[in-house]
Amino acid sequence: MSRRPAPRRYRAARVFGFTLLATGLLVVAVVGAQLLRGMVARERARVAWTKVMRASGISTVAAGLAMTRPVPGASVVRVVIPTIRLDEVVVEGLGDTELWAGPGHMRGTVFPGQNGNSVISAHRDRHFHRLDDVRIGDLIETQTPQLSVTWRVTEREIVGKDDPVIFETTEPQLTLTTCWPTRYLGPAPDRLLLTAVPVATRARHASADVPVQGTASR
Repeated sequence: MSRRPAPRRYRAARVFGFTLLATGLLVVAVVGAQLLRGMVARERARVAWTKVMRASGISTVAAGLAMTRPVPGASVVRVVIPTIRLDEVVVEGLGDTELWAGPGHMRGTVFPGQNGNSVISAHRDRHFHRLDDVRIGDLIETQTPQLSVTWRVTEREIVGKDDPVIFETTEPQLTLTTCWPTRYLGPAPDRLLLTAVPVATRARHASADVPVQGTASR
């Protein structure tokens, strides 16, 4: 007795189901590959940072030269935000390759602790995914081969993605940015900006914290 051919609608549904399954597996594979890429890049940045800090302990002159001429992707800063349990190594530059490894330091701005506005940015779905939980008054810690600085968040602002947001300052300032809303589907329309001022700074080889000039009254 011969088997009757499957109805056309059944065959179409089965093909559609297989197509959905294959598409789903492809999406999972792509996302998994991206996550793996990010994990590998992040680990490389952290290993590089460890080497930078060890080298700076041997030669502060070499550390200073490295910080004045960092190449894109170089590990340049460590940033810690205790309230959201963030501890990341910041790399030089804001290109796609750099932002896979960690938050990026905007080229052309100073490094944290120097006179001027130091700008650090990261993707909302990666290293700064909890940045929206930071509130005014929270503390941020940064470390370079020369300085450890404690900052207090003084401003929290939402601005349009095309609005000018980066301004020069004469005193040390830290600006953290990411896209907003952080849980938005698709390209986010706005930007979240956190501004912080230093409350204490310590030379890496000094034995005690040194008050930062001009911050006592803030």
